[in-house]
Amino acid sequence: MPISPASQEGQPAAATDHLAWRQHVPALASAAAGIRQASNAWDAVSDSFCDHEGRPMDEKGYADGKVKRDAEAWKHVEVFLAHGPEVLAGVRAAASGADYVEGPISEDLRRLRGIDTTLERAGQIRHEWDQVIALMEGSMPGSREIYASQAQEIRNSEGWHYAAELSFQGPALARAGDYLANRVDPDQPSQTERAQAALARSTTGNHGAPPASPPAPPVSNPTAPRRSR
Repeated sequence: MPISPASQEGQPAAATDHLAWRQHVPALASAAAGIRQASNAWDAVSDSFCDHEGRPMDEKGYADGKVKRDAEAWKHVEVFLAHGPEVLAGVRAAASGADYVEGPISEDLRRLRGIDTTLERAGQIRHEWDQVIALMEGSMPGSREIYASQAQEIRNSEGWHYAAELSFQGPALARAGDYLANRVDPDQPSQTERAQAALARSTTGNHGAPPASPPAPPVSNPTAPRRSR
């Protein structure tokens, strides 16, 4: 039978489970950087498809470039959908009221006010796409691939707006999560419990041995009755 977290170092499972969100912070930081990279890569070449007034001259190249950008960004949105809510809940639980007022993550915490909506809307887009794919299960293999590819492009295109939001909100979540994860000492609860357990063992283990100072009163008290005879 596998050992539960509660059996490790005498630390309750709840004391470790509520810190599990910290392991996902690096993935979110990487995903936020990936969205920004996809956006910057497109911005670097998008003007080459347009005239001096910003109108596309190479419409196919322009459209293909946006499709590539959206597809790359959506891969990172999926990371936020998988890990973002857990990290967000952990950050909000670990942050104090003072963290929102001042300090190194106060601005980042303020940036997170709209991230719930961003994640929810992106999740809806993914859910709708999943439903479309499910409806295609009975289609012919060739046509299914075509329709699935088109549906995927639509999903990625609609998701780009939320990817752009996450390129701003995502780094804030990662920075706040990293700061709070480093501030919380995961060993402190177990160290405290071990110290308390050691103190309890030392107290119960020596309960039969009298302290060094009490012997003096018992010596003087028995002599008083004998002098009264």
